[in-house]
Formats: sequence, C-alpha cells, structure tokens
Amino acid sequence: MKKSIFLLAAVTYVSFANAQKVSEKEVPAVVKSTLQKEYPNAKNLKWDKENNNYEAEFEMAKINYSVLIDASGKMIETEVEINIDKLPANSKTYVTKNYPNKKIKEAAKITDTKGTITYEVEIDGRDLIFDNSGKFLKEIKG
Repeated sequence: MKKSIFLLAAVTYVSFANAQKVSEKEVPAVVKSTLQKEYPNAKNLKWDKENNNYEAEFEMAKINYSVLIDASGKMIETEVEINIDKLPANSKTYVTKNYPNKKIKEAAKITDTKGTITYEVEIDGRDLIFDNSGKFLKEIKG
C-alpha cells in the first residue's frame, strides 16, 4: 500500500513538473514574438511550460491550435485540431479493432519543424499517436 501511494505521488509530481500553467507575462518576449509572427490572428491564448519549452493553446477561425516553442523562440511543433474524417484510414481501423465500442473524442494533426506529420487521437482518456499513413506509433496515458 505504501508503495502504491508513493508511486501515485511520484507520478502526480512528474505530471505537474512537466506541464505547468504560466501567465503571459512569464513567457519570454522572443517566444511571444515567434507565435505572433506565425499566428498573428491567434485568440484566447493559454500558456503552459513543458520542461524548458512553452506551449501556446489558442483558437483561430474556430479551430483549436497548440504550438510548442523553445525558450529561444524556435518553433518545435504545431498541433491542429482536425475532423475525425480527416484521419488516415489505418488509424481509424486500429481504433475500431483495439478499442471496440469506444468513441474518438478528438483528433489532431501534428507537424514538427522537419515537416514530419503525425496524428493524435484522444480516446478513453489516452492519446494514441499514428504516423502519416495511420500506423500506430505509441500510446500516451492522460
């Protein structure tokens, strides 16, 4: 029992240590400048700090975005909410086979600085990551 409580406390601490809400005034000017340059129409900004990187969540044209920028202002990745119908067919097949009777809550297209595209599917309290062809890569528990 003690081990379980300790493990739960450790996991909770790591979760909070990896992503913390920050106010806009705590975000370096170079990070805000990069975001403004790339997304001048971003509205309803919310900032998190993940390790040494900053994540901006915002809305543009009724679409949710999440952008990860390092402390020097370099864009790391962009995540854009997409319609579930826009997911690669293989990813939807994987979900149907491995999570029967579960519904996809959200889907997103992630593009890193090299142009590599992956897809994220939120289902049953976890994120499933797929490559551009819909091949399952990994699961991240929420």
